[in-house]
Amino acid sequence: MSARARTDRRAPHRGDLRRSALLGALAELLKDSGGDLDPITIAEISKRAGVTRSAFYFYFENKAAAVAATLEEMYDEIFAVTDVLVGAGDPAVRIEHTARGLVEFSERHRHLLRAALEARYASPEVRRMWEADRQAFIPAIAAMIDGERTAGRAPDGADATALADVLLLLNERLLERLTLGDGLDRENYVNAVVTVWLRTVYGRTPADRGTS
Repeated sequence: MSARARTDRRAPHRGDLRRSALLGALAELLKDSGGDLDPITIAEISKRAGVTRSAFYFYFENKAAAVAATLEEMYDEIFAVTDVLVGAGDPAVRIEHTARGLVEFSERHRHLLRAALEARYASPEVRRMWEADRQAFIPAIAAMIDGERTAGRAPDGADATALADVLLLLNERLLERLTLGDGLDRENYVNAVVTVWLRTVYGRTPADRGTS
């Protein structure tokens, strides 16, 4: 995943210090506000970053676009979790690792994810970016499902691409629920997501771990 968000006004180099300063300032302000984007102004972001408002608009159309850029830089973590999911080994272990990775991601970046969800509802461009990023995971998951079916480890079923899309929507909803929900029993949610994935792809449950 490129470090440049699709919502940037220009394509900066990684070493662009002004852009990095703006995103760092935004992240700090979001921590201060508990992830509430609404009260944060572009003037505050620019001031904390030590740049002018015009510098902000040089890179980003609005606050939502800047949030999207910050979130997109963190997607390498999600891709790393997905690499385990589509790798070799016990399916239950791989799927559980992925679910727990999402939980850890939400805990580390809760303030940013909360702001990103707010920005997604407010900005059509951010919604398009969010969906494009989710779609980027589908081919690898679909290939994994097809490969497991070909190897006889998973039964035939619905179209693998559509199935991957639906399962990723489940993961996305888990991420949202963990970000916005307070006092949730995360262990129950992890177990539920693992069960749905195993039943859907392999026709079994976590209790059947180690069986083919």
